[in-house]
Amino acid sequence: MQYTIAEIASALGLEAVGDDTLMVTGVAEPSDARADQLAMAMKPEYAEGLSQGRARAAMLWGEADWQALGLEAAILAPRPRFALSALSGMMDPGQGYSAGIHPMSVVDPSAKLGENVAVGPFAVIGADVEIGDGSVIGPQVHVGWGTTIGAGALLHAGAKIGARCTIGDRFIAHFNAVVGNDGFSFVTPEASGVEKARESLGDQGEVKGQPWARIASLGGVTIGDDVEVGACAAIDRGTVRDTRIGDGTKIDNQVQVGHNTVVGRHTLLCGQVGIAGSATIGDFVVLAGQVGISDNICVGDNVICGGATVVLSSIPAGRVMLGYPATKMDQTLESYKALRRLPRLAREVAELRKSVSKDAPNG
Repeated sequence: MQYTIAEIASALGLEAVGDDTLMVTGVAEPSDARADQLAMAMKPEYAEGLSQGRARAAMLWGEADWQALGLEAAILAPRPRFALSALSGMMDPGQGYSAGIHPMSVVDPSAKLGENVAVGPFAVIGADVEIGDGSVIGPQVHVGWGTTIGAGALLHAGAKIGARCTIGDRFIAHFNAVVGNDGFSFVTPEASGVEKARESLGDQGEVKGQPWARIASLGGVTIGDDVEVGACAAIDRGTVRDTRIGDGTKIDNQVQVGHNTVVGRHTLLCGQVGIAGSATIGDFVVLAGQVGISDNICVGDNVICGGATVVLSSIPAGRVMLGYPATKMDQTLESYKALRRLPRLAREVAELRKSVSKDAPNG
């Protein structure tokens, strides 16, 4: 895989300067780059490493002086990290999955596979499954009964898709991702201690242990186009209706999406996010790492929650939240600052008390 600087710039819609006939075979960090690699010097501080490597060409920020950096050619990008998105796609050699249907896979006779679908060894494709053109089903993948997956999907090794799921085009599931497992849904014959504590905000009343009865998950999971699910993430199927994930949403590793949850379009769920059942998450939301969302609440469009935020009540659209419990980020930061001042304040109060005590008349 090799490209000229001109070919890369043209594909990215960017400006190439210098000797655009230079050929590169890949990309590298500036200090590690070989002569045949394109250095990713996308900020001035990154460009400092060019002198340690041997790169002849680099991707630079828009106003960079490429000649002063000693380069023979450069690609100038007003937003280099965005350009890296398309460039990385060009340079990605893939995972090396083989074409065709591997003889050690199991494909049910009723399954319908589109053109140029690859199925790896030990993969199992269940009854009445439909998989779109050009999809890649990696080794040890399971696709359950009645599930439909669109064109151009990539299911990495070990991914599991349950029964009766509907998934759009260009879906990516990383290693050991699970879509369509049963929801965590159990109930007791009488009101449980949890129910009483929630209603009373702390008092369980008379404590009575009860066994838990399982509620079967009759719904499925519906996922839109261009959705990506990270390694070891899990999306529970709905109890009656489907759990839903909107177009373009990206789900990171070890994320839990509970049953009946609705996630909107182009939302980011970062590592270890946990969303309880029946929550509604809007469009263009960003939930940073370890954010927790309580059940049956609504998070509006364009909300951002900082890392480790715990959301216990609904959030209006456009808010930026932080903390436990979640409050507006500026208020949370002000509270943190005040908390750090408490030891000093306590010392000052103690000194004032001593001073007042000394100055008080003898009673």
